[in-house]
Amino acid sequence: MAALRGMSERYGRPDWVRRLNAMGESLGDPIEGARRLISLDAGELAATAQRSLGRTLSGAFGDPGWRSRFESLASSADAAPLHVVGRLMTRQELLRGLRTRCLLDRALAQKPEIEAERIEAPVIVTGPARSGTSILFELLWLDPTLRGPVAAEVLHPFPLPEHAGEDRRLAISECEQELWADVQPEFAAIHELRSDLPVECVTLTLPSFCGWHWPMVLQMSGWAPDLAENYQFHRRILQLLQHAAPRRNWLLKTPGHLTTLPLVFSLYPDAWVVQTHRDPAKTMPSTVSTTAMVQWMRSDAVDLAATSEGVGAAFCAILNHVAELRGKGGLPDRFVDVHFQSLVRDPVGTLRAVYQRMGRSFTPEHAERVRSYLAEKPRGKFGVHRYTAEEWGFREASLRSQLRPYIEAFGVELEE
Repeated sequence: MAALRGMSERYGRPDWVRRLNAMGESLGDPIEGARRLISLDAGELAATAQRSLGRTLSGAFGDPGWRSRFESLASSADAAPLHVVGRLMTRQELLRGLRTRCLLDRALAQKPEIEAERIEAPVIVTGPARSGTSILFELLWLDPTLRGPVAAEVLHPFPLPEHAGEDRRLAISECEQELWADVQPEFAAIHELRSDLPVECVTLTLPSFCGWHWPMVLQMSGWAPDLAENYQFHRRILQLLQHAAPRRNWLLKTPGHLTTLPLVFSLYPDAWVVQTHRDPAKTMPSTVSTTAMVQWMRSDAVDLAATSEGVGAAFCAILNHVAELRGKGGLPDRFVDVHFQSLVRDPVGTLRAVYQRMGRSFTPEHAERVRSYLAEKPRGKFGVHRYTAEEWGFREASLRSQLRPYIEAFGVELEE
């Protein structure tokens, strides 16, 4: 593995972040000081959430074991080496997740018919980071016959009780969207988060307390997601969000779906999976840099060597395995393949082919929306995420050799 520079050598911290983190040092050891300042104790968090709602905390939402999942997660998060800003961000997410579960559970109890809602033919975008998943997701979202989960409604599925008569969700959700780029400005060049944009299933399932969000943002030992239960939560919240609304097909996205395709199809047998492809010499180091950046927002102790090794091994295995499964007919024939270079060269033509494969109508109006959207959001609008494979612990030739089954199965174009 190539020698790796640490995160502190790559990125400085904004002054306001550095000063808040110094509050932990003012109480002794930085990590212990941060713990003394900001509690992540499960009991205290539950009591705080209950007081904020003015009612008994009941958050089953179809999962009787949710409380033990929450307590296990909170305990692991509390033990993680987080600085002050990291603990504050994590505390807010845990509290918001508790409140959300409570409100979801109450809504389901009032309208049990929600559980009969059918999620029909969702369109699910998945693929490695930096392979075009985000921009493809947003371009598909411009189709009025598809519904992507928008950040504000996902973070707060109901107008907040504290603001009766005024919907403040768009503004309040900024703390979990725009704040990330304030904590680390370079993040904007990797991924744009905004309250009015669609979000990944990672965010959608945060209140399950057993999904992808938590190991993505926190380096925790002894804790693992429960993806089977996470997908049950995924379906229930989609059912609730679509209840009594005009019927549209859901548009969903996260790289994590690549790892669980049999589970995806078990819940959504008529789903269309749009799988993006790009040279792994570009996608693999970007996946590591994105993961490291997200964890660096909350901790000074990001183990880059372990992250690079873990991400590399996992995604090599996943991509080759999916190629094998699809080649042998081990998954339903409901895939659409989108190559990054094709999407960049001809976005409208690429989307037209996607729609043809799915048997959907790609309208001239949608094509025009795509052209306008791209004109207003050119590549590099928030800076350019420049990197090489070697910078993040990889060798291009080795990556391509390990992923030869994947590259050959899908005809992935290699890039200079």
